[in-house]
Amino acid sequence: MMQHRYHINVFWYPDDNCWVADVPDLKPCSAHGDTPSEAIAEAEIAIELWLETAKENGLPVPPPRYRPAIYAAA
Repeated sequence: MMQHRYHINVFWYPDDNCWVADVPDLKPCSAHGDTPSEAIAEAEIAIELWLETAKENGLPVPPPRYRPAIYAAA
């Protein structure tokens, strides 16, 4: 698996009764799981596939930019 520096948001989504892992810099890129760890593991796979697909199709790959709110106020 390739290393990346994309931020992953993890949150509980009650409508689907699962954890969601969302990658704000890669639209649309998200995954879900029964636990936060499972959702993150699935998101790692989704990120790798997102980047691979973009490169194969000559699409731009955005740099990792997203910063959580706690780091935004500097």
